[in-house]
Amino acid sequence: MTLFFDPARLTAAAPHAFAFPPAPARIGDEREHDAEAREALLDEAFGAARFAKTCQRLRDGRLPAIALAAHAVGEMIGTLRMWPVDAGGVAALLLGPLAVANSRRSLGIGARLMREALWRAAIDGHKAVILVGDAPYYSRFGFDGALTRRLDLPGPVDHARFLGFEIEDGALRDACGMVRATGARDAAVRIAA
Repeated sequence: MTLFFDPARLTAAAPHAFAFPPAPARIGDEREHDAEAREALLDEAFGAARFAKTCQRLRDGRLPAIALAAHAVGEMIGTLRMWPVDAGGVAALLLGPLAVANSRRSLGIGARLMREALWRAAIDGHKAVILVGDAPYYSRFGFDGALTRRLDLPGPVDHARFLGFEIEDGALRDACGMVRATGARDAAVRIAA
């Protein structure tokens, strides 16, 4: 058998010539055993300062209404949660945190988590979503600061990052005042307290 190429050159080039894309992510419900991996992702993305953020006050001791995870090759690589709130007299969901593993950023995983979360919120009958986040990123999904201009959060917030999304047109029209936590309390947190 005659080889028309030098196999040594193929071996030397292999790591560079055959860069395979990462395995695709599967988006689904967060599982109970995802808790440790979720916390590690959130630490990687936001650090310990995440516990001092105003939105965390609205999540503390509560259960999320929607909790999604992105997995690839058995590893959790993304997380997104939504929490029930009263947004100035209007039932809404508070989105966040959204985090994707550093090694998987810019691959569309965050966008897939966002689309899935908004779709599930609509299917579950929710009418509006609010968040504090990067306006250029979230505006591509329809979030707008004008929808939260008459709302306040229970702590400091950069109002340029306080955004809303209406699943149903006009859902946030009458929203005015303080955003308050609602929804089920986490029994594990109650027991620990």
